[in-house]
Amino acid sequence: MSPKLPRITAKELIKILKKEGFEEVGYEGSHCHLKNEETGVKITIPVHKGKIIGPGLLKAILKQTQIDLK
Repeated sequence: MSPKLPRITAKELIKILKKEGFEEVGYEGSHCHLKNEETGVKITIPVHKGKIIGPGLLKAILKQTQIDLK
């Protein structure tokens, strides 16, 4: 059984991704673009103040960024 995903906001997710080596490369409207120079992975996070990122989107982001939940 897969671990239960945490309920986090975009701001919290961006902070986690920055710790994992991602850097902000820009904003477009309400979306933050991040890139990991080491792996070449690019990711876009929708930023809506105070809103929780849905579990499906969070799972897709984690899969794309190759981050394991431990």
